[in-house]
Amino acid sequence: MDATPPGPPAPSPALSATPFVPRRSHVWAWSLWDAGSAAFNAVMTTFVFTVYLTGEPFGGEDHASEVLGYGIGAAGVLVALLAPVVGQRSDGAGRRKLWLGINTMLTALFTALCFLVYPDQPYLYLGVALLALANVFDEFAVVNYNAMLPGIAGREHIGRVSGQGWAMGYFGGIVALTIVLFGFITPGLLGIPEEDALNVRAVALFSGLWIALFSIPVLLVVPEIRPAHRGPRPSVARSYRQLWQTLRELYRDAPQTLWFLLSSAVFRDGLNAVFTFGGVIAAGTFGFTLSEVIVFAIVGNVAAGVGALVGGRLDDRVGPKRVIVASLVGILLAGSPLLVLEGTAAFWVCGLLLCLFVGPAQSASRTFLGRLTQTGEEGALFGLYATTGRAVSFLAPTLFAVFVSVLGAQRWGILGILLVIGAGLLLLLRARDPRTAAEPAAAVPPAGPAGR
Repeated sequence: MDATPPGPPAPSPALSATPFVPRRSHVWAWSLWDAGSAAFNAVMTTFVFTVYLTGEPFGGEDHASEVLGYGIGAAGVLVALLAPVVGQRSDGAGRRKLWLGINTMLTALFTALCFLVYPDQPYLYLGVALLALANVFDEFAVVNYNAMLPGIAGREHIGRVSGQGWAMGYFGGIVALTIVLFGFITPGLLGIPEEDALNVRAVALFSGLWIALFSIPVLLVVPEIRPAHRGPRPSVARSYRQLWQTLRELYRDAPQTLWFLLSSAVFRDGLNAVFTFGGVIAAGTFGFTLSEVIVFAIVGNVAAGVGALVGGRLDDRVGPKRVIVASLVGILLAGSPLLVLEGTAAFWVCGLLLCLFVGPAQSASRTFLGRLTQTGEEGALFGLYATTGRAVSFLAPTLFAVFVSVLGAQRWGILGILLVIGAGLLLLLRARDPRTAAEPAAAVPPAGPAGR
């Protein structure tokens, strides 16, 4: 997978003294990986396969949802514990692209194996286990994928390139969902029988193939940027000691970076909840049918993709903090009317506005951290980025459930999500924009003996 010939390390474009112009082929190859990951995020875990897995054949919605929740929760704990070490070790070895490929192919494999999940209750645990494993390896792949961004884009264009990646992810979701809807589900143009849910199970094979195919360009086209000084690969125990050293040094030398990791963990949990519960609210509160939910998902991905593209260009001009703050304020304003309005038209208008603002907020969050990293240390910080996000991933779902339970109606769960986003916004206001902050780029202790 790593076709880069041996030789001296390439100078980092992120810190080059001369203006850096990203290579178009590298940017597009890198962005296409995001389009491939949409088959897992949109098709498998959001709109199609998890809906199948929580259906009546698996013991009923309540039981199956409980098992699914525990399985995905366990996967989140593994990611929280291991993601920073995975990123740190790939930094030290200079093999981000190799590990991106390995983790992506494992994600595709476990996704495709979901084809074996027949519509019968004993298969529920197999399905949850496969989805959980795919989720773990997808998160590990994302750590290495994000860590490649500064080297591909350079600091001058990191916002635009990140926005393009997010947009490709949304547009990939649009195409994949459209193929699944019309080819596999209704009207089933591919002619796959519905007996034993073969048409739905075949979606897993399609998604695994989609993930693998769209990962090939980045593995073949983008060169590996190796660190200038590659020490011996640290042991797992040494990696955890280095992790705690990193946290201490961030607290002492780069508190803005640590503060951003905290604030982004909170508002990113709210952003994820917008998509996680959007379909549930559309159907339960605003009367959407399943087909209408999928159609809304497709149009919503268009809006989010457009928002990510526009937000990415604004990011390079005005800085990521302003883009995130404006997007979070927009989400609060668009989501609040859903607490009182009725009817499908209200959800279409407010829901699409929510999608429009979610895209740039997600993209600018990635570039905010990318601008704070030093060359060769991106993996460790993006590993922390994944870990902090997982550490508070219970906030929005829990508050959603609490408000529904206490106030007695599903629509009040929206208030729980908005409160999480608002809390993240307030925390973010204390962080300085990396384009104007006087604080140096966040430094991560090097791997090996020199880092002791």
